[in-house]
Amino acid sequence: MTFVFEFLYLVSAVLFIVGLKFLSSPARARQGNTLAAVGMLVATVTLLTSLHMPPFEAHRFNLYLVFAAVAIGAIAGAVGARRVAMTDMPQMVAILNGCGGGAAALISVAEFLHMGHARAGADTMFGCIIGSISFSGSIVAFAKLQGLVSEKAVNSPAQKVVNGALFVSLLGLVGYLAFVGGGAPAFYALLAVALAFGVLMVMPIGGADMPVVISLLNSFTGLAVAATGFVLHNNALIISGTLVGASG
Repeated sequence: MTFVFEFLYLVSAVLFIVGLKFLSSPARARQGNTLAAVGMLVATVTLLTSLHMPPFEAHRFNLYLVFAAVAIGAIAGAVGARRVAMTDMPQMVAILNGCGGGAAALISVAEFLHMGHARAGADTMFGCIIGSISFSGSIVAFAKLQGLVSEKAVNSPAQKVVNGALFVSLLGLVGYLAFVGGGAPAFYALLAVALAFGVLMVMPIGGADMPVVISLLNSFTGLAVAATGFVLHNNALIISGTLVGASG
């Protein structure tokens, strides 16, 4: 039975690859979106069907919450896709990309808490850091494009110092969590510093360059999803996340 699930994950990954290839051509972009959507449907159904198999059989899942979340996401995505004007697509891409990064970060946090505050693995910390940076950075990009904040580049003489301090803090927290432990407070601190770093990374960039920033953050989200795949032992997430990270 495990072979069947792995084969279906492979099918979904192939659909992601072909769909991404089709997106490079305007004539096939719609087909590409459809193939990728079918791939996601196959992966989702396969995951829900395999919850009684290793490594999930020892856990309890509230399927009502799972299906409620799927329904809310599907409705929000459908309404947004139909109502958002084409001229506002960059903002929508930014906010959807942020949702992907935020989801990866939350999964990393949940996995760390599930491990009983043991030492954090490299995949868990990587998913938390990159996903958080993608989430907060994408929110700033959305706000700039939507006109909620100034589109001008926000620079400060102390900004490089602050960014440097945040980067050093990230490295210190990673080392502390990897070799000492530190528990939930240290991991929450890692999450907070990564979120702040994402904001300060995007604020100095003007609105005209936001599409480039969104492309970079999209790659971040893909890498965070791939890390989540290692955390959850899910090959479909590893393949699809790597594809997004490479093509962002």
